[in-house]
Amino acid sequence: MTLALLSMDGTGVPFIVIGLWILFLAIFTGFELITKVPPTLHTPLMSGANAISGITIVGAVACVGVGFPVLGKIFGFIAIVMATVNVVGGFVVTDRMLGMFGKRGSK
Repeated sequence: MTLALLSMDGTGVPFIVIGLWILFLAIFTGFELITKVPPTLHTPLMSGANAISGITIVGAVACVGVGFPVLGKIFGFIAIVMATVNVVGGFVVTDRMLGMFGKRGSK
């Protein structure tokens, strides 16, 4: 096993194992949360999802900027792109929804 695949704290647990475990937990937690929310609450929770994606962007920028292995930097870049798309899409959808509540003919 190469040194690049070891975790940063020197415990000997491969970096890829830690990353995949965090990915698995995030997928499981997200699925459980979304399936438990009633459909009428999905739209108001959009701003919360945007805030979480903003936190993801900050963490991903930290991964790309620090001395992580190349695989970590690649995953960090992918996370930046995907979270940015999520944030922008959330703001677009929120803007369209807020436009539905405006006065008719105000544009």
